[in-house]
Amino acid sequence: MLLPNADTIAAIATAQGRGGIGVVRISGRHSEALAHEVLGELPVARHATYGSFLDENGDILDRGVALFFPAPHSYTGEDVLELQGHGGSAVLQLLLQRCLNLGARLAQPGEFTRRAFLNGKLDLAQAESVADLIDANTAEAARSAMRSLRGEFSAAVHGMVDELINLRMLVEAMLDFPEEEVDALDTKRRDALLNSVRLRLQHTLDTAKQGSLLREGAHVAIAGQPNVGKSSLLNRLAGEEVALVSDIPGTTRDVIRQAVQIHGVPLHIIDTAGLRESADAVEKMGIARAHQTLHRADLILLLLDASKGLTGQDEAILSSLPEDIPRLLVFNKTDLLDDSTVVSAPVPFVRVSARTGAGMDELRVKLLEAVGWRDQESGAFMARERHVRALTLAQTHLVRAQAMPTSAELFAEELRLAQRALNEITGEFTPDDLLGEIFSRFCIGK
Repeated sequence: MLLPNADTIAAIATAQGRGGIGVVRISGRHSEALAHEVLGELPVARHATYGSFLDENGDILDRGVALFFPAPHSYTGEDVLELQGHGGSAVLQLLLQRCLNLGARLAQPGEFTRRAFLNGKLDLAQAESVADLIDANTAEAARSAMRSLRGEFSAAVHGMVDELINLRMLVEAMLDFPEEEVDALDTKRRDALLNSVRLRLQHTLDTAKQGSLLREGAHVAIAGQPNVGKSSLLNRLAGEEVALVSDIPGTTRDVIRQAVQIHGVPLHIIDTAGLRESADAVEKMGIARAHQTLHRADLILLLLDASKGLTGQDEAILSSLPEDIPRLLVFNKTDLLDDSTVVSAPVPFVRVSARTGAGMDELRVKLLEAVGWRDQESGAFMARERHVRALTLAQTHLVRAQAMPTSAELFAEELRLAQRALNEITGEFTPDDLLGEIFSRFCIGK
């Protein structure tokens, strides 16, 4: 069903600045009339038509290609007109202003995609993947966003909802009979269906976390004593000199951040000040910021000097780290060791040389494992934090249901809440204020 009395909207759909081609997009019930005014005729549906874009006096503003997509077979589900001309900012603004003068209004950020969602052309998860595809910074993230846009994530959610509906139908039917009349086969079937949807939900949640990692990345904080090579390691991971390196202890006084990619996964590497007792006021401020950063990290990489081994100060730093944040021990400066030197620690560790690059491939693999990334044959689909929260909430309700098999009414209520949490992902139950928040982050023209 199309939106009733929806305004006709227009916007420049290409990025700001100069380009070979610029696109003005129009959507709404007056798109056909607008085409007659700007082009002098209505283009053949879904055929590229070359022609002139005219101003109110009939003078030519630009020449280019026009495409007309009649409702409902368009991106938004409404009549859509696209005017593809030259990509200069002045000519695009003239063409946009011409459309606005003819009665269209300037589109809000994400309004085209919001209309596609409201008109049933996309569900909410697919609509969000449009923005994720545009914002993707790695090839793997772009592929994952496209999987979501194709509907793989939505299909997984709808499959779980269908299983929950079947389970709820069985449970509701069992509620109509006294407990002594409930068939044991129905109880076994109920438990089997619940186990099935729980396993399916766990698999989807694991895959969604992979997609969330591709979208958001992980924050990895490098910690350790002064002069263990934290800045050198950051430079080695970044592939460039982003941090100042010196033999003088306490050189790093502030937090230094650098984004890197490892096998397509974005990581935000954070170099912190060396952890030690210091009388220098500025260095103490840097150390305080280092501790704050460690408490906000997704992974703490504790760097140690392999030539000194695990010292008492290292053990003190290790014991002071937040217990709820994963950590990875890395012994640096292995290039200073003899082949016979043995490095040991009470937990698994990696040996590297930030100076020569030895051991860096193993470190990159361990970093991905530590932040929760794993290669998948089918690939991850793009997911947002709200998707992960909704899946986790649904999982919680299913766990509660399984814990109360004899309380049929409560069992049924937990199933209903689980289904509602899943439906929030695709937009069946989504508050209007959440929709506004989601689409406000889109580009204008998309």
